[in-house]
Amino acid sequence: MTPLDRTALDTNPLPRVVDGDKETKGRILIIAGSREVPGAALLAARAAMRAGAGTLRIATVESIAPHIGVAMPEAMVIGLPEHRDGGFAGSAVARIGELAAEADAIVAGPGMSPGNTCERISGLLLASPASLALDAGMLRSLQPLEKSELDRRVMPILLPHAGELADLLEVSEDRVDAEPIPSGHRAAQLYRSVVLVKGVTSHVVHPDGRAWTYSGGAPGLGVSGSGDVLAGVVGGLLSRGAEPLAALLWGIWLHGEAGAALARSIGPIGFLAREIAEQVPALFPR
Repeated sequence: MTPLDRTALDTNPLPRVVDGDKETKGRILIIAGSREVPGAALLAARAAMRAGAGTLRIATVESIAPHIGVAMPEAMVIGLPEHRDGGFAGSAVARIGELAAEADAIVAGPGMSPGNTCERISGLLLASPASLALDAGMLRSLQPLEKSELDRRVMPILLPHAGELADLLEVSEDRVDAEPIPSGHRAAQLYRSVVLVKGVTSHVVHPDGRAWTYSGGAPGLGVSGSGDVLAGVVGGLLSRGAEPLAALLWGIWLHGEAGAALARSIGPIGFLAREIAEQVPALFPR
């Protein structure tokens, strides 16, 4: 177990910032949102741009797409067929596959509920060449990859909280809380992914057994939408070409240090998830 500090970050550096047009900073696709949780797509998208992504597309359900487009004028927003429950309809899956094929990085799951459509989407995304971060609804729809013949260029990143990790492992949440790093390691092997175990103390676990622990941040980070912001930050770093492990380590650190900065300027609690991403650009190495 290694502390997630500047030494760890220096060992896993981000790609160098280069001059150039938006294409040089990568194309990110955010697959997120539902009728009941429209803001998740917006939080993740803003965070991805604050983390340095260049070209942004958001795929969301058709009823909220115009509102997301107005709120995020930097994005191309694609409204897709919607099920009566407010999530993606099955007929949206093929179009999501087409969009995934054109992306360098994908964040999928914020504001989505698990189900058959999410299972079909996850299968398409895992077959795509894009770097991939899966959160929320996509996690509970993921099938174990340990024995599959899947050949991905890069490992996916999984961003579960304790309950989602318990579901992935089919164990109790109490067991995850008691054994966070062993639980993360088992999930990393079972799903052939780099795994975050969220908590007051967060752990990043690699399938090879390496683990990093981050104990910084602020109490105010435990707020609705904070996880959506984290997913967006990680996706933005992937879009810039970061390797999955580096993207997750830096994403956790940036998210936590952004919370610490807000705690100093506003107070330990009471800041909003939408404010976290605004702190991120100033935290990057100069």
